[in-house]
Amino acid sequence: MESPVDANKTQEDEAEPHDTQDILPPIPSTSGSWWYRCFDGLLRFALQSLSLGPLPRHIAFIMDGNRRWSRMTGIRIQQGHYMGFEALKRVLDLCLSLRRIDMVTVYAFALDNFRRDKAEVDALMELARTRLLELSSHSDLVRKFSVRIRVVGRRALLPPAVQETARRVEEATKDHTGPTLNICMPYASQDEICQAATQAAKQGPLTETSLAEHLMVPCDIPIDVLVRTSHVSRLSDFLLWQCNEHTQCHFVDQYWPRFGARDLIPILLAYQRTRS
Repeated sequence: MESPVDANKTQEDEAEPHDTQDILPPIPSTSGSWWYRCFDGLLRFALQSLSLGPLPRHIAFIMDGNRRWSRMTGIRIQQGHYMGFEALKRVLDLCLSLRRIDMVTVYAFALDNFRRDKAEVDALMELARTRLLELSSHSDLVRKFSVRIRVVGRRALLPPAVQETARRVEEATKDHTGPTLNICMPYASQDEICQAATQAAKQGPLTETSLAEHLMVPCDIPIDVLVRTSHVSRLSDFLLWQCNEHTQCHFVDQYWPRFGARDLIPILLAYQRTRS
């Protein structure tokens, strides 16, 4: 899954982040290494400490930077998209381990992304199909936290195989009682608002409340924190209605495939400082 882009500006046009942390070697994944055990222990301590304070109920991510990270590291763009999905699993695990985050919403594919090269779009659609299946059928993460998955957006524009997979994923997780993961694809907030207004007007006078009732991403759990990676400071037509005067926006100097605990924990600490 890849980050969305603005209608008239591709990711190639955006400024490169200045932070060099994203080229540091990853934490070793071998559970027997002393470095991994040390890092894992520190992470568990940090999460336990965070859980003692106020936490956002709804956190949203604009997952930006897969392609630029791919070019910087010299790997294929498709591999960058795959690493972006791995980052999503990693971040979900961090968020849900805190036990009090009720909803996570991610911008996986914008309507404007269909303007990209057909080969890249086709590869993204296949990646979305296989990873959605993985999340619903073989994911310890989904089972562990009883995650309910929703795919929101103009689903009729997706290839039939992806539409069917999205339907199966939602069906498989509809009775889960844990947090909700909203995967926005293909999505644009202005399109969502227009559709909601049209549907609401058919049922009576158009009001703020009636429009909100027809949004794809519900407003019953307000967005507390919105994070965009890659040092890009704009919302790119994402959750324009759902963001409110209390939403904290963080524009992080890190590519999405490298986003992890060292980026998320300071954001959560900043949230706690404003709520204490």
